[in-house]
Amino acid sequence: MFAIDSLPWLAAGALAAAVVRALAGWGMDLVAARGAVKVKAQLRSAALDALDARSPEATAGSSEAKLATVLGRGLDALDGYFSGYVPQFILAVVATPILVATVLFSDLLSGITVLLVFPVIPLFMILIGLATQSVQGKQWDQLQRLSASFLDVVEGLPTLKIFRREQRQAARIARETDEYRSRTMKVLRVTFLSGFVLDLAGTFSIALVAVTVGTRLVAGDFPLALGLFVLLVLPEVFVPIRQVGAAFHDSTEGLAASEDVFALIEGNGSTGDGAAEPAAGTRASDVAAGSAVGLSVADARIERDGRVVAGPVTFDVRRGEFVALAGPSGAGKSTLLAAALGFVEPAGGAVTAVGPIAWAGQQPGLIQGTLLANIALGSDNPDPALARSVLDRVGLHDLALDRELGALGSGLSGGQSQRVSIARALYRAADVSATLLLLDEPSSALDSDSESLVIEAARAEALAGRAVLVVSHRQALLDAAERIITIAPATQPSVAEDSGGSPATLEPATASAAAEPSGSDQEVRP
Repeated sequence: MFAIDSLPWLAAGALAAAVVRALAGWGMDLVAARGAVKVKAQLRSAALDALDARSPEATAGSSEAKLATVLGRGLDALDGYFSGYVPQFILAVVATPILVATVLFSDLLSGITVLLVFPVIPLFMILIGLATQSVQGKQWDQLQRLSASFLDVVEGLPTLKIFRREQRQAARIARETDEYRSRTMKVLRVTFLSGFVLDLAGTFSIALVAVTVGTRLVAGDFPLALGLFVLLVLPEVFVPIRQVGAAFHDSTEGLAASEDVFALIEGNGSTGDGAAEPAAGTRASDVAAGSAVGLSVADARIERDGRVVAGPVTFDVRRGEFVALAGPSGAGKSTLLAAALGFVEPAGGAVTAVGPIAWAGQQPGLIQGTLLANIALGSDNPDPALARSVLDRVGLHDLALDRELGALGSGLSGGQSQRVSIARALYRAADVSATLLLLDEPSSALDSDSESLVIEAARAEALAGRAVLVVSHRQALLDAAERIITIAPATQPSVAEDSGGSPATLEPATASAAAEPSGSDQEVRP
């Protein structure tokens, strides 16, 4: 027994221990929270860098809602893992052996009992954890489907209102929401059940040891002070492992989301890997800078998912030429432009673009900001005079360079947006002295007067010494081109016209027949 005069020191020691424990807990929470913020920032930055470095074609099939959910809600859900589960797991690994050893050396029988009953809790944790991961994964998938459905409805709301189908989509969103609610309740049921099971297992384990200690105390075979010490330490043995189980359930949503995050970073997810090298075929750029050829397509064949979507096709676009690329929808015209830009790699043959490239796609791709920022996108030092000049060339005299555009360039009509996109390509062509100018359906949303301005701009770029290739279905653009290259769908024989206008069927060429123009009909305009 302790002397009475030692009680103040014992009380002071207990108080100091309580303060140290509180400070240690506060410090652990602080470090864990800061670590979680830092890790999330690093993961988000790495994922965004991976998306930025990847080809636009690689992410074309991915849902924007899924990407936003993964990089937003998904990464935020990792708070529970890094600030809860990881610190508790470290604490359990460090503290539990020390506490078990303390009980073992204090009372051998109690220590052996603890060693026998302790594995029951981790066993239950593993079994319940597997069930939790399963239901949490389904809930995460449902959340992504709900996000994608909501985005689709918002984007298509004007069309839905026109055809009076908005109520049907509202009902679909309601069904998706109810399904998400149902899956959330399943996760909560599993979580509450797991907490009950872990607490029950811990309570039974403590009770089993306490009964043996109490029996020996009654029999007089065990000192009271040692018995009280064992009974006080015993609950602390099971606390860390039980808190690990509780923290794991709080982190399951983040763990489910982390799989998609790492898939984005490593390029193994549905977004594909834009950095992968092709098994066959090549694309070259900035080669033979003095060459008269701006774009060379030599027996190029583009494949997606093992299916040929373009080619094999061979043609050249020389500097100073205004060439039109024609053909039915699905023939692979835009895909060939994507290959020239390096967005996709040819599975066979070669696509060679010489020097810098200026390009305007089918979608304007405008951003929130001033008109000048949109036109000079990518330029370190925007030139207002050059921006004003290219805007005037496409007939946008009345648009001020400081005009603010909304999200996705809202505030302009479809035709204006398309002409701003073309102006951006003309700006880049002048800014970087581009050798090649690529325009994909540049007049699809334009009237005849605006289209004539685009034609004049394309001609002027060709006269400036650039190779100009325009993909179009519009007859006015085809008539204005010096030469027309017509390609057929890859699954059909290509049709070529000779000088007399009589059709002749050409089978797709093989590599051994690369000397002949394959998969294309080249018609030269005088």
